[in-house]
Amino acid sequence: MTLTPPSDNLLTGRTTRPVYLDCNATTPIDPEVRDEVVKYLDVEFGNAGSRTHTYGQVAKERVVRARAEVAQVVDAKPEEVTFTSGATESNNLAIFGLVAHAEQAGKRHILTTEIEHKAVLEPIEKLRELGFDVTVVPPNRGGWVEPTSITKALRPDTFLVSVMGINNETGVAQPIEEISQSLSDHDAYLHVDAAQAFGKTIGPLRNKRIDLMSISGHKIFAPKGIGALVARRRGFKKVPLRPIMFGGGQERGLRPGTLPVSLIAGLGTAARIATRDHEAREARCVEIRDQLVAALNRINVTWNADLDRTAPHTVNFSVPGLDSEAALIALKDIAAISNGSACTSQSYALSHVLLAAGLPETQIHGALRMSWCHLTPTFDINELVERLRRIQSDGT
Repeated sequence: MTLTPPSDNLLTGRTTRPVYLDCNATTPIDPEVRDEVVKYLDVEFGNAGSRTHTYGQVAKERVVRARAEVAQVVDAKPEEVTFTSGATESNNLAIFGLVAHAEQAGKRHILTTEIEHKAVLEPIEKLRELGFDVTVVPPNRGGWVEPTSITKALRPDTFLVSVMGINNETGVAQPIEEISQSLSDHDAYLHVDAAQAFGKTIGPLRNKRIDLMSISGHKIFAPKGIGALVARRRGFKKVPLRPIMFGGGQERGLRPGTLPVSLIAGLGTAARIATRDHEAREARCVEIRDQLVAALNRINVTWNADLDRTAPHTVNFSVPGLDSEAALIALKDIAAISNGSACTSQSYALSHVLLAAGLPETQIHGALRMSWCHLTPTFDINELVERLRRIQSDGT
């Protein structure tokens, strides 16, 4: 399938709006997904928990189908999918949900990395405050965690290893397959925050050694407010998760609350399309990346991560002598970009991801992230880069 990006679509709204290059923060909703969501908001609005009439039955059947659609992306079983409000809740459920099991087993050690999203680092820090031992492994200069660093940090009492799939700031894909292999002789549960990876990289997330996987709908062209936690069985044994919220018994007692059928339908549709169109979407993203990298190299930018290991929809770079805030202001009429994670951008703190990689603070101050998708329309890359060059010249 070949994707032909429209010249004016959901990313621009009107041709006078700046091109949207912040897809790692959130993606536009896919038109097919939008239609499905509206259908289950407006026409098939039944409660999936209502078993006495056809409205409830239709809703329940759509939830069952969505569970299978999400599971298929990562080669899991439908019953291994629990719907949540998004990856943040899924991360919390994966981390706090294992506490009772860890205490019963006498295991007190958690292993993670310095480049995780705050939705992983902060829950783990709470467990540290409760007396758990935590090891946080740094990345190398290229932005990924060496599998040997994980292996060396493992302990007999390690009950959880949490490593993200693709970093949200740099776009660097972590060596999940190698890390999974390094855990083959250890019984620690492996959790992958796959918010940026689900539906965009296929093979690595199908590794059966991944026990827990967090996903978020609004990163794959579905609405905000919906996600899932995939908890793979080991043989016939379920991951020993305990609920962290109570009341209602939905989702097999693991996550209570009335199921948002329309959002679940949207996530299911988005997952199905992601599998169907994966190759065409990736090809379009590679096309944009190659053009953008070639243009940026003409002004001698400094790349803040190894481009050879970066997903095809993200670049993170610094322009020598240029502060990122000045660049964001200067570009705001032609491009919507960011200088870090959307979840922490209000704080104006230096990126913990780039700091962990050992980059100089001056370079981090100038860091810019551009992220796009298959829906990104053709835009004037040369104009964008020339604007950066002029700002750089004015500043020096």
